Order: sequence, then structure tokens, then C-alpha cells
Amino acid sequence: MSGVETLPFAKALNAGLRQAMTADDHVLLMGEDIGKLGGVFRVTEGLQAAFGDRRVLDTPLAESGIVGTAIGLAMAGFRPVVEIQFDGFVFPAFDQITTQLAKLTNRHEGALRMPVVIRIPYGGHIGAVEHHQESPETYFAHTPGLRVVSPSTPNDAYWMIQEAIASDDPVIFLEPKAKYWQKGEVDQAASALPLHASRIVRRGTDVTLVGHGAMVTTLLQAAALAEGEGTSCEVVDLRSLSPVDYGPLLDSIRRTGRMVYAQEAPGFVSLGGEIAATVMQEAFYALEAPVLRVSGFDTPFPPAKLEGTYLPDPDRILEAVDRVLAY
Repeated sequence: MSGVETLPFAKALNAGLRQAMTADDHVLLMGEDIGKLGGVFRVTEGLQAAFGDRRVLDTPLAESGIVGTAIGLAMAGFRPVVEIQFDGFVFPAFDQITTQLAKLTNRHEGALRMPVVIRIPYGGHIGAVEHHQESPETYFAHTPGLRVVSPSTPNDAYWMIQEAIASDDPVIFLEPKAKYWQKGEVDQAASALPLHASRIVRRGTDVTLVGHGAMVTTLLQAAALAEGEGTSCEVVDLRSLSPVDYGPLLDSIRRTGRMVYAQEAPGFVSLGGEIAATVMQEAFYALEAPVLRVSGFDTPFPPAKLEGTYLPDPDRILEAVDRVLAY
């Protein structure tokens, strides 16, 4: 595939996986229903037919076993890409990820690399049942030894999955489920930003809005509404949650003097809190108002009919914008 093509987010991921598997026969895919079915969201559709069932493996329903097997394969020189079928089912593998995968390179003083990618569909907006709309990013971003990223566009999906697979460190690759059907241009001839670079996706002068994954679209919607009311909002897509590229974010805040962070995850002890604290530390004298956060509530994710109340929407973000502008 070459040139610019309009693809849904899921198809862009599929194309990126296909490209990585074509380039390196040590790359293999593992997960529940990813082979013949092509995955619940059809991200791996057609890949088993193209590369065979020794490189695209349907696994038992056993997340700890899947990740444990991937660790062994990485030790043997492979580059496994694991799919966790839904965000809420990653926790049976949490011990393998945080106790073993994240620490093995350090334990071997750098002599052993762990090129394992764990793909996790995450977040809300799809009206799913319990355990199918979690936002577990903070658990992994808190864990030293893991890289954590989340693309928000089809072009980033295509390039970031390839960059994650090429990494010699374990990568938690968070895929916002709400984005799977969103279409966008994918430029397969020119690579996107580096894996851990943040990006300004909309220019503005009055307030900096920051988020990741599906929340970037909500922030852009809020910025468009704010423009109609005479407020110019700049929007920053983090893309990488660990490590965080603070450069573009701090540059933006030094121009606008105000910041609102939005996330789907609960607010207590969250990524938004870390971002806010670092901004206050690094750009305190540039701020004209305290950094405000808009998040999911500190409760388990509610039944589907209440997700519209739970998840931050443009109105809640604009209320925060009004508050920072009032200082």
C-alpha cells in the first residue's frame, strides 16, 4: 500500500499490522478470536488468511496465559502483538504485565529486551455492558518499564502501531473503541510524528485544551463551540501517556496562560492529575488561572444508558473553559 488513502481507524490499524508483519517475519499476533473472526472489531480481519495460523494465533480465553506466552516468545526472539479483547478483561493479565513484562529488561540490566505490544480497546461511547468500557491507562502509565500510547486518528493508528512493534520495550497500545469506525486520511508514504511526540491539532490563543484518545474529538467539538462564543481554544493531543512529551504542551500554555485537561477515566489519582502537577511546576509563572480537570466520575463505569452523563462532553469542557477565563 502506498500514497494517501481514506480509511476507518480499524482498517488503518489492520494496514499497519499487515505492513509490520510483511517487513519482519518475527512479528506475530495473538488473541481471542483474532484469526478466523478477525477480532471483535475486525482489526485483524484477513491477516490469518494472509500470514497463516502460526503467525496469527487464536488463543484460549486466558489473558494471563496470553501475555505470559508472549513474554516467552519475546525471550525467544519474536515480536508478539497481543490483543486483549476488551479493556475490562486486561486485569487477569495485570500481574504478568506489571510484575514480569515491565521489569524483565531492568532485571537483566538491559541485556534482555521485551518487544511485546499489548493492544487494548478502551474507553466508552459505544453503549457496552460492564467491563467493556474501562479506561485503565493510569495503571500502566504508573508502571516503570512500560511505554503507553493512544492514537486518536487513523493516520496515527497506522504509523504508531508499526512504531510500537519496532520498539524493543513493551508497549501498551490503547485503542479508543469510539474511533474504530471514524474515517480519515492515512498517508502511507510519509511517516507521522515519533511514537512519543505530542501534537497541537488546533491552534488557539485563549485556553489550551489537552487530552488523548477519543477525548481529542470531544475537545475539538468544544473548541469549535467556543469559537462561536468568541473564545479561541488550542487543542493538544498527547498521543503518548508514558513518556509524556511536554514540549508542545508547555509551549502552548506559555502562549495561552490557561489549561483544561479532559479524560474519560476517573479523576482521582489519574493521568490528568500528573499532567496538571507538572504544568504547574514547569510553567507556573505563565499561568493566569489554575489548571482545571474534567473527567469521568469517581465511580465504576455506569450502565450504558448513563454513559452520556458519566463521560465528559463539550458542555462540561466549556464550563471549565469559562471558569479558567473568569480568573
